[in-house]
Amino acid sequence: MQLTIALPVCAEVLGLDPDDLLEIEPQRLSAGNPNIFIAVRDKNAVNRALLDLGRLRKLKGAERGAVCVFVFTPTTEGAYSRMFAPDFGVPEDPATGSATGPLAAYIMRHKLITNSDGTRFHSEQGTAMGRKSILYVQVNGDHGAKSIEVGGHVTAAAEGTMRL
Repeated sequence: MQLTIALPVCAEVLGLDPDDLLEIEPQRLSAGNPNIFIAVRDKNAVNRALLDLGRLRKLKGAERGAVCVFVFTPTTEGAYSRMFAPDFGVPEDPATGSATGPLAAYIMRHKLITNSDGTRFHSEQGTAMGRKSILYVQVNGDHGAKSIEVGGHVTAAAEGTMRL
């Protein structure tokens, strides 16, 4: 579903200045969980972003379902990002594999990839919350059908052993 979301509204909902955002239309994409992707100018803006829960409905517009808000900046490696999902009970997620495939599609659509072939990159996420994760993306296929592979490394929050 394509939503038209004004950049000043995105800035307001994230507690940022409108000049912090790139002039790229935010878009709602999904690979299971619906995400609203918002591109900002630099890592500092990503780190300063704080989702205002009282204003979240302004991003949703007429869409009343649950959404995740994915804020990122393009980097030479791919993207530096944060993902907020209070509608799903997750204030901030340190590594969102289900959002990384759609992020790849969004980045490719807007030609934000700077590597030679635009098919491989990584997304650094969770750094602002002290749980740095690196998610790798490989896009396979030509102009027709494409597949996107996602994998990576995360910072463990817990470890345990189970005996049955």
